[in-house]
Amino acid sequence: MTNNFSGKYAEFLARLLFRFKGFSILQKNYKTGKGTHAGEIDFIAKKGKLIVFVEVKKRKTLEDASYAIKEAQQQRITNGAKAFLKHNPCYQNCDCRFDAVLVKLPLSIKHLKNAW
Repeated sequence: MTNNFSGKYAEFLARLLFRFKGFSILQKNYKTGKGTHAGEIDFIAKKGKLIVFVEVKKRKTLEDASYAIKEAQQQRITNGAKAFLKHNPCYQNCDCRFDAVLVKLPLSIKHLKNAW
């Protein structure tokens, strides 16, 4: 399994987990464009009045995955969330959260709510 394929598979499993938890997926691989200082958000999910911006990390161990989201990446994802909300004013009054989903293949998944 190539690294790119396994990363996409990990993102698919994370979205599936969120769907099982009753979320709808608003966007996957959301990019805001150049000049925004924002990174790609793996996916954005919604349940009721809650919008969750999710980063998926796949590593050889769940512990390694837990250390893989650095502060600079958190800031880029936060900037991406701000851009998403600016371009989608219908979600302005929703509560927002930043979660991480840690994946160790073939099938170990850990969902961290309020990861930052």
